[in-house]
Amino acid sequence: MGSSVLIVVIGALLCVGSVVGSSDGEEARYDNYRIYELTTSTEDQLRTLGELSLSSDSLMFLEMGRKVGDKSSVVVAPHKLADFADTLANAGISARVLNMNLQSTIDEERQRMMGRSRGEFGWTEYHTLEEIHEWLDKVATQYEQVELIEGGHSYENRSIKGVKVSYKSGNPGVFVEGGIHAREWISPATVTYILNELLTSQDPAVRNIAENYDWYVFPNANPDGYVYTHKRDRLWRKTRTPYSGGCFGADPNRNWDFHWAEQGTSSRCSTDTYGGPSAFSEVETKTLSSYIASLKGKIQAYIGFHSYSQLLLYPYGHTGEHTPNHNDLTEIAKATVTSLAKRYGTKYTYGNVYDAIYPASGSSVDWAYGTQDVRIAYTYELRPKSGSWNGFVLPPRQIIPTGEETLDSLVTLLEESSKRGYYDG
Repeated sequence: MGSSVLIVVIGALLCVGSVVGSSDGEEARYDNYRIYELTTSTEDQLRTLGELSLSSDSLMFLEMGRKVGDKSSVVVAPHKLADFADTLANAGISARVLNMNLQSTIDEERQRMMGRSRGEFGWTEYHTLEEIHEWLDKVATQYEQVELIEGGHSYENRSIKGVKVSYKSGNPGVFVEGGIHAREWISPATVTYILNELLTSQDPAVRNIAENYDWYVFPNANPDGYVYTHKRDRLWRKTRTPYSGGCFGADPNRNWDFHWAEQGTSSRCSTDTYGGPSAFSEVETKTLSSYIASLKGKIQAYIGFHSYSQLLLYPYGHTGEHTPNHNDLTEIAKATVTSLAKRYGTKYTYGNVYDAIYPASGSSVDWAYGTQDVRIAYTYELRPKSGSWNGFVLPPRQIIPTGEETLDSLVTLLEESSKRGYYDG
């Protein structure tokens, strides 16, 4: 999803970032792009920001407040700085600079990636898709409880590779989805961390959930986009399907066939929340949904991992109407975020998507709930908190702490939903 408030990322990011030549093709760069934090104090100011977000492909709103007083953050191209400053001054909108040069942050991350050795797979750095897939292959050979599975494939014919972890027959199934938004690297990192702990942890609570559920784990549900963030544009979000007019990709978390394109999605291909020309137009969502549908009745919980904003969300996104088990989902979420905070004090908030973050239809978790009868369906928006300028370029030193606290909370989520009888029979 991307943030705790309405994300309006305007323009394909290759239009936002300047493009320069590189050894492997064209690379989007953000030299001297600034990140501002904006705060509104009136409804008129909030409307001004909404209009501004639609006015230029040289502005990229990472988050936009839904109500007066909420903080918004925006990336501004160098040539737009003067006009942007004048607009803010005329409207009386408070602003402060969070980052003077976005590219320098991206460069630092890339230098770390290039400087590391290709040794043992771990969680002190981020990994490429190839490395993640190689590690999945390895654990499938190391552990008899692990089976390689393929949830589908991408437009560029990459595998949506995953594993099934099963210690005994008859277990209820938990589906874990990571990386559906390409730039959210902490998502696949957290998913692989959790998978590793399910196989290696000696903690009794972790062993309990590892051995009493069957796990279907997919770290990268958008493999083309993830590769693109490593090679061409670090802030790319969508798939890489080519569309007319030189436009690429749809938002794979707005493309599922459940109340598709009703709320919180764009019909403009150049935007980051483009829902595609039709539901399941993206081969990634089409093939992955077919795989999930083949497991209908087996999957009892669906957990999606995104970043950022420290939120735990549940259906629905297309409407403010509550689900039939809304009270249960709320109580489980409250216990889950309380558990998550114990280790490091990381504060999450929770709620149904429509009210807690923004209207968003056509998401995978809503589809699982609405069409596959999966009554335990949650989306994590991982670290950092809302208002952080480095939300998508999270330092790798935060991978392990994020994984630890998230696993703590996942134990609680399953325990609390089990107490309420969701896996009986």
